Amino acid sequence: MKVAVLEDDRSQAFVLRQCLTVAGHNPNSFDRGHSLLEAVQTERFDALLLDWNVPDLSGIDVLNHVRKQLNSNIPAVIVTSREAEDDIVHALREGADDYICKPIKPKELIARLESVTKRDTTVASTHVLDFGRLLVDIPSRRVLINNKPVTLSVKDFDLAVFLLRNVGRVLSRRQIVEGVWGAEADVTSRTLDTHVSRVRNKLWLTISNNWHLGAVYGHGYRLEQLS
Repeated sequence: MKVAVLEDDRSQAFVLRQCLTVAGHNPNSFDRGHSLLEAVQTERFDALLLDWNVPDLSGIDVLNHVRKQLNSNIPAVIVTSREAEDDIVHALREGADDYICKPIKPKELIARLESVTKRDTTVASTHVLDFGRLLVDIPSRRVLINNKPVTLSVKDFDLAVFLLRNVGRVLSRRQIVEGVWGAEADVTSRTLDTHVSRVRNKLWLTISNNWHLGAVYGHGYRLEQLS
């Protein structure tokens, strides 16, 4: 994969490049957020590794611009020394696919990066999910609400498809993680809850829109289409 790395600390940037190169990937380093944004608009990257704190434009600001201004669902992982739960939740809500705290562990970094960039093979079918004003075109990975496109990250899209293919069923957390991230993925409950919340909000899966996506205590989640 061609990976854009935002990191202003030279030693940290070197470590990240080494990890990616040893794993067979192609890292492209940037020490300023604006430089990375310019590159994203002219080059094709398979993933982003974003440090939160950089001098001109933070990793979160870059992520926000990529998701909202460029309407891109490129997989993005925040790599930072911030460990507070509120920071992790904020990053995920801004569109991060995962969050890694420093100091990094090379094998964990590569496993998480490859997990968020892995597209669910069951998603690549010829199906179109049509729920009236909500339309999911799976081959093109596009979502429309009232004929207007909705931008989702890679894993948010895969999660949405997984839930919509199992309307009415109670799905355990393990089933959801294995179905969307893969059997070997290490996805925390907080990460899953945040992704579910984001899908609920972006796809209008609320009671006022005749949907209910709720937690089933002690088990997982169920998406229901109300009459």
